[in-house]
Amino acid sequence: MSEEHLYLYVHLLLAGVLSPHGVFPLSVRVKVPPFRQRGEDATLQCHFDLDAGELYSVQWYKDNEEFFRYKPRSEPQKHPYKDIVGVKVDNPRSNSRQVTLKQVSIRSSGVYRCEVSGEAPYFHSAHSEARMEVVYIPKDNPTISGPERQHQVGDNIALNCTSGKSHPASKLQWFINDQLVSDPAFLVEHPHQKHAHGLYTTVLGLRLVIRPQHFREGSMVLRCVATVSTELWRSHTEVVHDDEPPHNVRMLENREAFFELKGGGGPRLAPALPLLVLLALLLAT
Repeated sequence: MSEEHLYLYVHLLLAGVLSPHGVFPLSVRVKVPPFRQRGEDATLQCHFDLDAGELYSVQWYKDNEEFFRYKPRSEPQKHPYKDIVGVKVDNPRSNSRQVTLKQVSIRSSGVYRCEVSGEAPYFHSAHSEARMEVVYIPKDNPTISGPERQHQVGDNIALNCTSGKSHPASKLQWFINDQLVSDPAFLVEHPHQKHAHGLYTTVLGLRLVIRPQHFREGSMVLRCVATVSTELWRSHTEVVHDDEPPHNVRMLENREAFFELKGGGGPRLAPALPLLVLLALLLAT
């Protein structure tokens, strides 16, 4: 080996491109669905290239706990491990290239790692991992509650918007005549209410003084929007998904409730018609 070739070999060795035995290391890449709804099945794929080597084993882990192993020289080749929280392996639909989980639950959320090992004499190994979150979409629209009484311009109004149960907790927003209420002085955030199975309810209050400018053509429409979005899980964990970019934000669910105030919007002491507060029918988008 010439000095030039020796220098190149040492450089590649230090860079990790070559192994000490001159064999290119295997490459591994997982494809894990970033999101699944509770009760759905989830297929996790493990793509690997052994170059000219032979496969010794494929091992799957959830949060560092092994739950499935494939060894082509063993009998049986597939070995699912039980008693792993949130993991139910569909053995007939699992093999060296993928593992399928049945009826995922909120507790199925976590980091999934595929570790591939080559055969003797070198037993090279490599792994790749990605995170999957299991979501629960609210079955119900949000509800708006408050005192059912007549109001006039200048009155204080106090309303609460409560989301349906979800995982993660829904994000609530108030709108007045389609204008987002962003001033925190008008908003009252309440602690999330935690329920069984990792579900949450969100409550957001609206406090304001009724002004004439709040009315358009004699009415004022208050709208509460509850959103469950993938943005809630944006992190530094790599997510490999061919169908959409890793950091693309999708709205998983968007539900609304309406509250309408009717009246002329005159000053408090003016002989204007009283404002009648009506709870509108909840509508889903």
